[in-house]
Amino acid sequence: MARLPGLDVVSINHLLQDAGIRGKKSFSYICTNKNSHAPLTIHDSSLAAHEIFMRRCIDLAALSAGKVAPNPMVGAVLVHDNRIIGEGHHQYYGGPHAEVNCIDSVNQNDRDLIPESVFYVSLEPCSHFGKTPPCADLIIKNNIEKVVIGSRDPFIEVNGKGIEKLRAAGIEMITGVLENECRELNKRFFTFHIEHRPYIVLKWAQSQNGKIAATPTSSGFSSKRSSFGDVQNKRFYISNEYTNRLVHKWRSEEASILVGTNTALMDDPDLTNRYWPGKSPVRLVVDMDLKLPAGLKMFNDSKSYTIIFNSRQHELPDFTIPMTSAGIGFYQVTHDVSLVQQMVHALYQLKIQSVLIEGGAKLLQAFIDEGLWDEARIITNTGLHVPDGLASPLLNNHTLVREDEVMSDQIHYFANHLHNVHLTS
Repeated sequence: MARLPGLDVVSINHLLQDAGIRGKKSFSYICTNKNSHAPLTIHDSSLAAHEIFMRRCIDLAALSAGKVAPNPMVGAVLVHDNRIIGEGHHQYYGGPHAEVNCIDSVNQNDRDLIPESVFYVSLEPCSHFGKTPPCADLIIKNNIEKVVIGSRDPFIEVNGKGIEKLRAAGIEMITGVLENECRELNKRFFTFHIEHRPYIVLKWAQSQNGKIAATPTSSGFSSKRSSFGDVQNKRFYISNEYTNRLVHKWRSEEASILVGTNTALMDDPDLTNRYWPGKSPVRLVVDMDLKLPAGLKMFNDSKSYTIIFNSRQHELPDFTIPMTSAGIGFYQVTHDVSLVQQMVHALYQLKIQSVLIEGGAKLLQAFIDEGLWDEARIITNTGLHVPDGLASPLLNNHTLVREDEVMSDQIHYFANHLHNVHLTS
């Protein structure tokens, strides 16, 4: 594996600012050109060096967002005498783990230094055989004497066993360095394995007067007859084209995307991330009586798998996780039990770790009312007024964590303060 390029001065300053130490005169560093493969050296005995190197692990791990699920994102750094001699991250599902890539990245001239180095990793090394051998065994094999871990792995096959194995081998262990940040990075993974449900993100766009959609009598609303005979309404766009691309980035980061019956019928959405690189999420749609037209886009392309929650039919293939094939599956639910609870349970059983819920208003409100959501991302077009449109959902138990602005769109990010698996945004 080729080494990741060295950091430039700008990125180092950003790293130090995140650690709260920008501008401290006691700090010095050596960094080669960003296009080289020379290692980074940090000199300062008065600073929390463990946090600096762990933050680098987190930055590396974040490079794999949307690429490794259902595995967690993990970054690793190997440090000798405050000099990074190796680094790596888990790059794709089924591929080598961060620990393997980190050790493999060490230059030949530095390989003799591996046993004397400190190994930093954002998540507890695995101790079991899965698609790859145990990473704890790899660390032991390389005679590394000290390991610093960001967070314990909640997966039942690990969950402290990796730490125990390393300690039993006589390796000095430091755990819990930037633990909250490491947990936040893998909030989907932690929610799935601790709360036994997917991480749930709500998203909607609204006008400046709080309308999520136009009605058939609204200005600019029109309808047409589709090729398969039913009347379709022209989609009413609220957010701008730049924000739409951001939404496609959000889609690429989640395992699945869910819409209700009316949204599927009125908008006929693709529900893909065609405007952003990466794998599209599994598409989920509610159609209790299987009345949606067969000609909808999500039923007729090979871009992603589609699952229909309905009350009449249950037919799902034996998936190899993650779901990579196209096609349509049917998951049967009932009318006499909470649909929200049934869908959340279904996604857990299908090992789908996260879901982005994009509408409509009734479906979004159902998740809000049952308290089953972790984040809400609300896009408001400040230049659009819809006098007789459909009202947006109403959040409760929410805390504003961030605001962004993209031209005429304001984006507000909320967290459900009743859930504490993730602590920041």
